Amino acid sequence: MRTWPALLPALTVALMVAAGVSLGAALPVATALDGGPGGGPGGGPDDRPGGGPGGSSSTAPPADTPVPAVGRAWPVGLRPSVIRGWEPPATTYGRGHRGVDLTAAPGAPVRAVAPGRISFAGRVAGRGVVSVELNGTGDPPLRTTYEPVRPTAKKGAEVTAGEVIGVLEPTGSHCPASCLHWGLRRADTYLDPLSLLPPWLLGRGPSRLLPVIGVPESEVRAAPGR
Repeated sequence: MRTWPALLPALTVALMVAAGVSLGAALPVATALDGGPGGGPGGGPDDRPGGGPGGSSSTAPPADTPVPAVGRAWPVGLRPSVIRGWEPPATTYGRGHRGVDLTAAPGAPVRAVAPGRISFAGRVAGRGVVSVELNGTGDPPLRTTYEPVRPTAKKGAEVTAGEVIGVLEPTGSHCPASCLHWGLRRADTYLDPLSLLPPWLLGRGPSRLLPVIGVPESEVRAAPGR
């Protein structure tokens, strides 16, 4: 007959397995777009820590590595309003906003912000999602994600900056009004998508006076601020 000391290892393993099952059931299956475990309407692939289409398990550079400003176009419009900015969570599973929300009307064309390759184009949790791995951004490469978007480009396609990759869907947005959720990651590290855009595209650069063509000189002199 086996003694209690001999049974202890088996009992310990059984208890650990039982605890693991109960703990696993308590963990959230997906993280919502605002980054809170199980909170907020609808989850997004760029807001699940370590997940998402086209994700990579490669070791990324340090989080403080500067993001190259390779962007040459806004994802939607000419200079859309930012409804909600990037709010990095304090911890991996903490609340936050792992991307930015940009104003856009349903059916608006969604464009690649920089040259790259479509790494995912499909549906995740009922939402249309397009992901683009950006060229020349290191190993692992930076990856931008756009949702809710009906893809018009296929996985594996090479795209240029400003090329249309889909259209904004009328449903699936977590904003009060229609919006595009735009994310940026390097492997499992979330970054601010706006850091991809150079100052001149963000509108933060120095003012430049451009030549005025076809306007009488008298009207130019009378224009406000001149």
